[in-house]
Amino acid sequence: MAINIYEPCTNPISGETFKAISSDKNAYVMQWTLQPKGYVPFEHIHLHQEEVFHIKKGELKIVIDGTEHITKEGETIAVPKGSAHIASNNKEEVLDCIVEYKPGLDYDAFMQCLCGLTNDGLLDEKGSINIPRMGYFLVKMKTKSMARPTEIPAPLFNIALRVFYLRGVFSGWSALYKKYTGK
Repeated sequence: MAINIYEPCTNPISGETFKAISSDKNAYVMQWTLQPKGYVPFEHIHLHQEEVFHIKKGELKIVIDGTEHITKEGETIAVPKGSAHIASNNKEEVLDCIVEYKPGLDYDAFMQCLCGLTNDGLLDEKGSINIPRMGYFLVKMKTKSMARPTEIPAPLFNIALRVFYLRGVFSGWSALYKKYTGK
């Protein structure tokens, strides 16, 4: 059965919980909570989407293109598409946000794969999902919701995606993709 993105998905290492609220071509909207001292495991770039954080409770520390921002309860901050960013909760209370990805594109399938890898424990010691498997999924689904780790330069990432796809073909990762997406 495919991953239900409307059910909470928690990364036990990073302290993140994701739960979809709505998804269409205009926007993917989710509730995102972050435990005290929780963090996004790696700096990344959304190539085709703006990411907007609406802070319901707590305080978000986010670094966008090298500039640190503190966003508090009741405030909103937008990360323009193509901007490097990483976020964390530097407070002793749970951070509760509504996050929008605009446009929505195919972010629902992206999240099914991310949550599937998370639920199956395919994470590294920092809580990052298994990048080769996610890379395979991104190519297989011909995703428009591409997110790239900033530590991998764009030309190298594009080559790596092709290598990850071939590895996935020969390693049978299509079974995981079907398990996560139902496709």
